[in-house]
Amino acid sequence: MTTTTRSAGLVVALDGPGSSGKSSVGAAVALELGYRFCDTGLLYRAATWLALERRVRAQGDRADPPGLVALVPQIALMADAQGRLSHVSVDGIDVTEEVHTPRVDDAVSAVSRVPELRAALLERQRSLAAEPGGIIMAGRDIGTVVLPDAHLKIFLDASVEERAKRRAEERGIAPDGREARSILDQLRRRDGLDSTRTVAPLRAAEDAVHIVTDGNRFEDTVAAVVAEIKRAEARRAIGAGEPAR
Repeated sequence: MTTTTRSAGLVVALDGPGSSGKSSVGAAVALELGYRFCDTGLLYRAATWLALERRVRAQGDRADPPGLVALVPQIALMADAQGRLSHVSVDGIDVTEEVHTPRVDDAVSAVSRVPELRAALLERQRSLAAEPGGIIMAGRDIGTVVLPDAHLKIFLDASVEERAKRRAEERGIAPDGREARSILDQLRRRDGLDSTRTVAPLRAAEDAVHIVTDGNRFEDTVAAVVAEIKRAEARRAIGAGEPAR
């Protein structure tokens, strides 16, 4: 893939369940189109990791929402050479690897359910999207809550079995072993929690383009998302009386 430079671009909301490919696909699409990329899940993973480290409770009668909110200023997303916000730092230390561990997998849904934390992170996400240039923002509630007026909304989906297989492959885990079964159970549990939470439940926006990726090669899914963005760019250009690029 080659990177192209564009003077303007769309705000694209890319939603989907855990391990649906939002982050890897979104980053690849952004690189091809010269867009910025933001994986908002990193913010919640960082908050979860930091809450575990600082022993701030996120659920039950002893939950500490103010304590979780107080963690937010310590978290920052960092851009790579292509402008993709794909790394996370806490107090200036890169903790990207730490936020992708199984213990964070187990706890992130509970932390993400806390309304006060979601509110604290909402404006940060919107401010990132408001910066000049096209951006692809990936998450679970981008098209429905964070950026309801996004130029294009895409919901990337796959069966839970397919997603569990992908996560196991990413971590070098045997697909038929106990760890792989644990991943499948974790994803099923998180799907349930994310789709039933009171605040910003996981669901596709009514006007989202739904792309199911079961059986797709990675390149196929990237191409499908690129095609949708180019179509949306052309529609916007025509609507503004400009020549389509």
